[in-house]
Amino acid sequence: MWKEENNSLYKKFEFNNFSEAFAFMTRVAIEAEKMNHHPLWTNVYNRVEIWLSTHDAGDIVTDKDHKLAQKIDALH
Repeated sequence: MWKEENNSLYKKFEFNNFSEAFAFMTRVAIEAEKMNHHPLWTNVYNRVEIWLSTHDAGDIVTDKDHKLAQKIDALH
């Protein structure tokens, strides 16, 4: 479940290994590029953490973030 904290949506995803995590990031990158809305994220081995906020709206959570979050959940 996404948590809204510090003016961003946050969620941690865990996978079986690095390859699965990286493949997920690739799928997310394609959707983010289509929306021209790019996440802040980290990846360590099988864990991917994502923070979403809309920079051109003053780094707050907007409908754009919620839409990308839904797309990301569908990819997981």
